Amino acid sequence: MSARHWSWAAVPLVFFMAWPAIAGKPLVSAAWARATPPGATVAAVYLQIDNTSGRADRLLSLSSPVATSSEVHRTSVEDGIARMREISALHVAAGEVVEFAPGGLHIMLFGLSKPLVAGQSFALKLVFELAGVQPVTVIVRED
Repeated sequence: MSARHWSWAAVPLVFFMAWPAIAGKPLVSAAWARATPPGATVAAVYLQIDNTSGRADRLLSLSSPVATSSEVHRTSVEDGIARMREISALHVAAGEVVEFAPGGLHIMLFGLSKPLVAGQSFALKLVFELAGVQPVTVIVRED
């Protein structure tokens, strides 16, 4: 086989190797929430979104069976006062890692059906504009 034929044979191989970066989904990891006291109706969830897909995407909505509603919030300090504001759609650029952490971005769960207990876990569903539904398991911890 000539070099010209080998180069054409390599095109599908290169495309196949690049496919995870082209068509992949944002990786959601390290999801956790603090345990809540009895009677609490709200909780915060923290996690990391690593957009290795090679294309920008947007987190449009979230839901969990443990809460009646959930929203992405950002904490900011204005005039010395910490304020939380809802983010209706979170843009995640190609190659970007977005960290949800105390004092910054976080997911608020409203209308908890029961307290979150350390050592247990619950489901959280993130819906991205392009990548679609991403199910996540959230670990409840004491800290």
